[in-house]
This record gives sequence, C-alpha cells and structure tokens, in this order.
Amino acid sequence: MITFNSTQKFSIALWTITVLFLCRVLGQLGVYFLEIDWLPPFSHWYSGLMAYQYLFPAQCLILLLMVKINRDVLREKGFFSDLGIKTAMIIRWFSFLYASSMLLRYALTMYSYPERRWLGEGTIPVTFHILLALYLYLYSRYLNKAQNTSAL
Repeated sequence: MITFNSTQKFSIALWTITVLFLCRVLGQLGVYFLEIDWLPPFSHWYSGLMAYQYLFPAQCLILLLMVKINRDVLREKGFFSDLGIKTAMIIRWFSFLYASSMLLRYALTMYSYPERRWLGEGTIPVTFHILLALYLYLYSRYLNKAQNTSAL
C-alpha cells in the first residue's frame, strides 16, 4: 500500500489542477487554430472578456507560475514553499472571493441566457476559474501547514 505525507498530497492536487488547466489551454488553442470538431466550439471556451491575443499569453504565464509553485511545494524549498501565514490568509480569502464571484457570474449568465444553461457558452471558462480558485485555496492550506511545521 502506498502512503503519502501531507506535502505529497498537496503536491498531487496542485499538479492535477495544473494539468487540467494545461488541457483547457491546449484545447482552446486547438479549437482556435486547428478547428478540432470533436471539442466544443471556440465560443464555449472563451468568454470574450479579454482578447484572445492577450488571454493566451496570460494563461501561459499562469501555467508557468503554477509549475514554479508546484515545484517549490514538492521540494518543500524555494520562494513559494513558505510565504508565511499572512500571505496564506490573503490567498485563502482571495480564493473564496474568486470562486464566489465566478459562481455569481455563472448564475447571472445562466439567468440572463437560459439557452446557455449547464453546458452551453460560458461554462468552460467559469469551471476553470473555479478550478483555479481551488488551486489557490489548496496552496493557501499548504502554506498554513508549512508555517505550522516550521514553527515546531
């Protein structure tokens, strides 16, 4: 039986979310440039709030940051491995605000555009914003754990 310590569990969760976000970025890129027909149309991947020419580089920067955080968490050393309890609290509250705002956005969009409900336009971006909020929440929990461990 394989057992994992808490750092390894956080690392697995953070890497899983990172890979899912990478798949989302690659899926959107594939639909945009290659017109892959077995994936949802581009309008489902893209909310239109930011021009795609800026969105894609922003997503790449987010992925790079996630990889750096994940490496530091996995190794338990590096800039992002121990940012302190105050930073952890700020990240946690931001993750709640972020997820809540995305849920509100989804509710308002689905109310305003009933034809988009459940799996229509706007669902993919909101789902992945919530996933990114979960990433931030889990990272803040890791930082709390790291801070509590280093205090011993």
